Order: sequence, then structure tokens, then C-alpha cells
Amino acid sequence: MADLGTGQPISYQALATGTPVLTASGTEFGTVAHVLADENLDLFDGIVVKTHRGIRFVDRDRIDSITTTAVRTTIADPDVDALPKPDGEPIFEVDALQGIGPSLTAHLAKLFGREHWTRTD
Repeated sequence: MADLGTGQPISYQALATGTPVLTASGTEFGTVAHVLADENLDLFDGIVVKTHRGIRFVDRDRIDSITTTAVRTTIADPDVDALPKPDGEPIFEVDALQGIGPSLTAHLAKLFGREHWTRTD
């Protein structure tokens, strides 16, 4: 369980990828994958969380607090598995470790500088 006592309250705009996400009881059930927001309207929609069951969406109405150390939700422990998958277009991330190591793929990546994209769902 993350210690929220050491974290300072922050805006969703400062929320870092990898921040622990907690249930109402303080049980960690995942980490922040990314924030969903409309920056033009300064509208926070929620967060996408990496869990042991894949990525899940947590609506802003289910978020109790955001600090530098964790996101605390109002979700009860038994309800975590019922969280929905995010809607919309698929999300891709760059594999930062691609090109590292002795494999042929790594050698070609270094040679051509091609990024390896991974779909997150």
C-alpha cells in the first residue's frame, strides 16, 4: 500500500505515468498508463490504469485524490475487476528498450533508428 501521507496534492496535469492507483481501502490495483483529458477545454475525463487484467478506465468521478505518490479512488476492492476497458482509438507506446541488447532486431533498430510501437490494449 502506498503512503499517501508523504505525497503532496497535485493536478491531473502533473500526474506521472507509473503512479500507483489505489482502491478506497488503499490497496494498489495498478499504475497510471495515461490521463484522459481535453486540454483545449481544461476538462479532466479520467485515467487509464495498467492492471493485472490489462488496461482499464477510471472515470474522474471515481477519483478521490491525486498526489505525488498515488491516485486514490472510491472503488471498492471487489469492484476493480469490473472496471471497463477504455473506449476510443487504440493507444500505442514506444518501446524504450527496443534496440538494446545483442539480438538481430536490436542491431537493425540501431542501424536504422526505427522505433518499435506497442499497442497497449
